[in-house]
Amino acid sequence: MAKERVGFIGVGLMGQGMAANLLAKGFPLTVMANRNRKPIEELLAKGAKEAASPKAVAEQSDIIFICVTDSPTVEKVVLGENGIRVGARKGQVIVDCSTANPVSTEAIAKELAPLGVDFVDAPLGGTPAQAETGQLTAMVGADPEVFRRVEPAIAAWAGKIVHLGPVGVGHKMKLLNNFVSMGYAAIYAEALAIAQKAGVTIEVFDSVLRGSRMDCGFYQTFMGYAFEDNPNSHRFALANGAKDLRYVDAMANAVQVANPISSAAKNLFAQAVGLGHGEKYVPMLADVVAEMNGFKRRKRGE
Repeated sequence: MAKERVGFIGVGLMGQGMAANLLAKGFPLTVMANRNRKPIEELLAKGAKEAASPKAVAEQSDIIFICVTDSPTVEKVVLGENGIRVGARKGQVIVDCSTANPVSTEAIAKELAPLGVDFVDAPLGGTPAQAETGQLTAMVGADPEVFRRVEPAIAAWAGKIVHLGPVGVGHKMKLLNNFVSMGYAAIYAEALAIAQKAGVTIEVFDSVLRGSRMDCGFYQTFMGYAFEDNPNSHRFALANGAKDLRYVDAMANAVQVANPISSAAKNLFAQAVGLGHGEKYVPMLADVVAEMNGFKRRKRGE
């Protein structure tokens, strides 16, 4: 049985690896042109086709993946001039892998429904390295029948696929996941700053937490930079973390839940971005918090 034609919009840090895995698993792939030609050219060399706009991608695809920065960008890609909707037809499925505002996600799904186009949210868990090896986690919100249809394409780049419920639930769970991880980052960064000023070395700090009940995969990638000085241990920008925490704030407000902890984390990330550190990766928040307190963070061995 022939595989469905797949379109992919957003071949950045995560999207390039995901798209490459779709090609490797035999899916006919169309990618959208981008100012950054390197990932596009690499995918074209592997057999992808290129389209000039979301509309053109839609015209050549049955399932369309989106992996972009935020909800305004998703809205532009889907609903804007020359967007997917303009080239869409009945029976297509759009799968949004971005970390997005679920209010926007549900609104887009309602707008596409009269066209016979299904909208699925499938945000990601994992790193660019896992995207390359096809071992991401997908948190999927979709009707059961639609989920069964898109699951084989998602499986091309995901090692773990969880169907959480109807459209919108995936993005809600992703925001909660990112709140927990960005909350950890805020705690680690502040704890390291207090430790340094109190005379506790980073070696001592790590020797107690590593391998304890406080250890986890996120601790290890955070300390991959803060302790091991690997700048690429967790390639997720502070600006993206700030955006996700804003969406958490909006979700909490929508359901009228007090959210003092996520608000505190949001404010710290917003302050880091406001100081010009938005393009730095999340573990570098340890440097930023030290700077906010008027000193430079000591590294291992210093």
